[in-house]
Amino acid sequence: MKRDFVDLEDFDAVQIEQLLTLATELKTALHDGRAEPLLAGRSLAMIFQKPSLRTRVSFEMAMYQLGGHALYLSPDEIRLGERESTPDVARVLSRYVDAIMARVFAHSDVEQLAKWASVPVINGLSDYSHPCQAMADLLTILEKLGTLRDVRLTYLGDGNNVLHSLLVGGALMGMHVVGATPPDYRPQAETVARAERLAEQSGGSIRLMEDPVEAIREADILYTDTWTSMGQEEETQRRNSAFPPFQINEELVAQGPSIAGVMHCLPAHRGQEITDSVADGPLSWLFDQAENRLHAQKAILVYVRED
Repeated sequence: MKRDFVDLEDFDAVQIEQLLTLATELKTALHDGRAEPLLAGRSLAMIFQKPSLRTRVSFEMAMYQLGGHALYLSPDEIRLGERESTPDVARVLSRYVDAIMARVFAHSDVEQLAKWASVPVINGLSDYSHPCQAMADLLTILEKLGTLRDVRLTYLGDGNNVLHSLLVGGALMGMHVVGATPPDYRPQAETVARAERLAEQSGGSIRLMEDPVEAIREADILYTDTWTSMGQEEETQRRNSAFPPFQINEELVAQGPSIAGVMHCLPAHRGQEITDSVADGPLSWLFDQAENRLHAQKAILVYVRED
């Protein structure tokens, strides 16, 4: 049966644990000079509607380190649903490559690719979720704190795709996730409800708040993301008016006595959602997260391979 990696909602806690264990093993093997070509002879098509430093380099290097090959397909080369229908793109690429990674605007494009492709499809980012980032985040937290269970993570800012995946991933793993957003920028209600059900089963919890100071008082980790994502440029002025109270700065961090680390999926708009002093300070986990995109995605690539 074909294995896709479209949303964390499609997995259970045991499967996530297995992926994290595999990511840890692959990272250790690389650092110890014991990396094996587990994907020798395999190829990955990388569809990009949005540019990305981390997504492109981490997937390309992941395939290289695993002995495979990655093919970059730019927005002008594909133009899903415009130059060629998404189902046709999925079926054509399935004849050429062993897996497809797509970084897109509309989540429906990833779902269509997964529906019509006969090879595994990986969601490199969509407007609804960012499961590869969440896997790197969970790996980073596990490395730093030694556990995920009962870890308290507070996300500050836009209720976007990153928060959706953190809510679901955190709920699956028994974490206590707080989403602190302005009232007009809450995460999707259906996703919150789904995460709440998962948290009930795992012993975790999900809370939404509008007061950033109250939200961080018991946090172990603070997390933020850009206030305006690609495709939202026309909303920049309105967003820049709503989000300043949610900026992670030294004054805010000082009000969270249990904070062990600060996270950001990058790219960071320094001076907006996070200040230089925090991003480059002793609590910053930003670049450990960035590195772990490579290792988490290697685990995903190995997981979806068809033997």
